[in-house]
Amino acid sequence: MLPTAAAAATTATATALPSHHRVPAAKSVWLNPSLPASHPLHRHNHKSAELQQRGHEDRALDVPALVAALSAARGAPDLAAALEPHRPVSPRLLGALLSRLPDPRRGVALLDLVAPDLPAPALLIPYNLLLRSACRAGELRLASGLLLEMRDRGVTPDAFSYSTLLAALTRAGHLDHALTFLPLMEDDAVAPDLVLFSNLIHLALRAGDAPKALALFSRLRAAGIKPDLKAYNAAVAAYCKSDLLRDAKRLLLHDMPADGVAPDAESYSPILAALARRGRHLAAVSLFSHMRAVARVKPDLSVFNIVLNAYGQLDLAREADRLFWSMRRAGVPPSVVTYNTMLRVYGDAGLFGEAVHLFGLMRSASDGSGGAGSAVKPNVVTYNTMIAIYGKSLEDEKAGSLVQDMQANGVQPNAITYSTILSIWVKAGKLDRAAKLFEKLREAGSEIDPVLYQTMVVAYERAGLVSQAKRLWQDLKEPEGITKETAIKILASAGRVEEAAWLFRRAANTGEIRDSSVHRAMMDLFAKNRRHRNVIEVFDEMRKVGHLPDSETIATAMNAYGKLKEFDKAAALYRDMREEGCVFSDRVHFQMISLLGAQKDFEALEALVGELSHDPSIDKRELYLVSAGVYERAYKFDKASQIISQIRSSNGTDVQKFR
Repeated sequence: MLPTAAAAATTATATALPSHHRVPAAKSVWLNPSLPASHPLHRHNHKSAELQQRGHEDRALDVPALVAALSAARGAPDLAAALEPHRPVSPRLLGALLSRLPDPRRGVALLDLVAPDLPAPALLIPYNLLLRSACRAGELRLASGLLLEMRDRGVTPDAFSYSTLLAALTRAGHLDHALTFLPLMEDDAVAPDLVLFSNLIHLALRAGDAPKALALFSRLRAAGIKPDLKAYNAAVAAYCKSDLLRDAKRLLLHDMPADGVAPDAESYSPILAALARRGRHLAAVSLFSHMRAVARVKPDLSVFNIVLNAYGQLDLAREADRLFWSMRRAGVPPSVVTYNTMLRVYGDAGLFGEAVHLFGLMRSASDGSGGAGSAVKPNVVTYNTMIAIYGKSLEDEKAGSLVQDMQANGVQPNAITYSTILSIWVKAGKLDRAAKLFEKLREAGSEIDPVLYQTMVVAYERAGLVSQAKRLWQDLKEPEGITKETAIKILASAGRVEEAAWLFRRAANTGEIRDSSVHRAMMDLFAKNRRHRNVIEVFDEMRKVGHLPDSETIATAMNAYGKLKEFDKAAALYRDMREEGCVFSDRVHFQMISLLGAQKDFEALEALVGELSHDPSIDKRELYLVSAGVYERAYKFDKASQIISQIRSSNGTDVQKFR
């Protein structure tokens, strides 16, 4: 009776278990052999045994031999025949094969053959392996198609899928293509990480697209991701390229310390360079002092170069000289750029003897006889700077001989070299010599930059040779030896409206304009000549090409819409650009306020002012002054007076708030 009772107890226990519980294969002896074969416990046990057997077969399989057979297959039938003895293929075996196949396209064929046998969730890892293989092989079009195919088959890509593809696209420089996958990531509930955003921002910067870089940085912060030093430095550089210095300083001096991110020399360098471009050299020197004394950040080579130039522009040549000779003690050896900067500083200060001495040290390095501190060889910029210095000292013969000297030392002259020597000869009254050199350069197909071309045109006009000057302008309509983009910028900078417009339309129709600076030059030219409809045409052409406009370009377009009384289009542009993540300067916001005032839409104006008053990047005092001016022009003197009175009666705290 004991065996029967034990068997009954075992049967009762097994029957009480839920059908989805797994029964270990080692304990299959516990099952009552009198149970029917259709019982769930028997079916589950058979499935587990089958899976275990398939696992044993996968481990016992000669995977390298199978990979070799698959690699030798010449078509789909051969691939199916090589795989037939091992079907159904387990996900584990499929992953092993895909990770070892060298050709990603052969892996795609294998996946297409096996995919119908596997459930959709089991295909995620095989697809990720294929994505990685395709990206490593540079098959980016195939990788993009694989990710889209995953979504079509009901396989939701994960963070690995997107990060693998987008990292490969960013490394290859395909920024716009990479950005098209960001909405798909949102649909699949995959949040981009800090590394991905940083890569995209840096790629946008390398492509010269600062507005797109700032839009990406805004999305990074909106996603709740805390930027690191790399992301902050990229954003600071993008703000500076967009000429948004106040926002760049806010990041450097407020946001980075608030997030516990310590700035480095790369954080300061873009702001110093932007201040120098604006001619605010005293502010650059002040920020440099703050960097060393307060932030305790060690300057790098680029910072030294910028500050040396700032000292030169402030006529502080002696301070620049002391800083230059202290660089090696600070552990930063000067580069050729540093030497060139000091040559320019000496030349601008009239210290020709110091310039010649420093140039001599550099030349001694080129023949191997230089001592300590003279290990930098001169380059084309060095020679161009010295040619200009000789021109300032009225030594045109030495300037001319220096051109031959640089060629003898293996340094080829460039367009700046020739434009500098042409200017020196024209000032010295040697117009015939300058004209012969210019014609020789054109016949030789040498690079002709805008400065060189304009130098010769001005020389002809000053000499009274109007016909020769006109001939050069006409030659630009059918440019030879220079690109149409360069010719357009030459004509635009010279104010030749009709010629520039004719050539721009011709080049735009043939798709030869890819540089956004050409569009900006034409918009500025048309705006100066009050041809506002043409400004809008160029802006539309710029958007059609795919360029994301910067803040100043948007301001120019909005001004043109306002002059044409097309206020709705201006408002639509303002709204659309904000939605795309463009970072505006105060000028754009204030211009929108002025346009709303001109439209008499004071309700929208008050709403916009209220919204901007909470933006920490807006100059509040200027915002209210602009608003008051709009009300005053609309003869709403009470409202304007009320705003002015509030500003005047503000205490110190309020004034600080306005700022």
